[in-house]
Order: sequence, then structure tokens, then C-alpha cells
Amino acid sequence: MATRDGWVLRDGPILQKGITPMRSFVTEPMQFRKLFLLGDAAHIVPPTGAKGLNLAVADVRVFANALVEFYKRGTRHALERYSEICLRRVWKVQRFSWWMTSMLHRFPNEDGTSHRLHLAELDYVTSSRAAATTLAENYVGLPFDPI
Repeated sequence: MATRDGWVLRDGPILQKGITPMRSFVTEPMQFRKLFLLGDAAHIVPPTGAKGLNLAVADVRVFANALVEFYKRGTRHALERYSEICLRRVWKVQRFSWWMTSMLHRFPNEDGTSHRLHLAELDYVTSSRAAATTLAENYVGLPFDPI
């Protein structure tokens, strides 16, 4: 890690080690009366797909638009549909994160067939324009549903 100008990385003590669990969690519905859950309070996705912040921002977008409708027009329609609208995206992202985790990680109980399937999936994603497009669309971000 040294550079040509003489900088050298100095080792330091490891203060903490941990393993991030690859878990998923979804609260349905994402609202109860006047309580609305957004982001990690409503859903958790494994870090493999890097979608947690994107989902939280999408929740905020839907909720903010619903609040604007409520305070400008006095209608609760968008607030009442908040959970339905957000959960469509949440479950698509859960599916994508599960797929990425399954494709990119080996698991202790996995046999040779499972490993070969992972390799075949990686080969498909890297050699098929359709598969690469699907991965890109899901990774960069799904289009927003109309409110």
C-alpha cells in the first residue's frame, strides 16, 4: 500500500470485528392509523444489493407527496395508499437483494450443484445483454410508480 512519494500505511489495532447478517425484514402494512413507517423502520434488505438507502428515499418521496396532497387538497387518498404503493417497490427490491445475495455468496450447506448454478448465473449475467439490462435496472433503481 506504499506510494512512490514515501507514504506507508501504518497498521493499527483492530478494535472490533463483526459479521453483518444477511437478513431481510418487511413490515406489512407500513402504517397504522396516523403512524407511518419509512426506511429501516419498515424494511431491511441485505447489503448485497446496496438498496437500503434507495428504498428509504423512495418511501420519503411517496410520503412527502401524500402529505402535500393532504395539506393542499385535504384528501387522504395518497396517505391511505402509502403502504400499498411502497410495498410494491419494497418486495421488488427484496427479490433483487435475495437474488444478488444468492448469486454472489456461497453458503455452508451448499453442495457442488449449487456452486455450479451460481457460476452459471454469473456467466449468464455477464454474457447476456438481457440479463445485464435487468441487473442494471434493478441495481440503478426501478422507475417510480404513479401515486
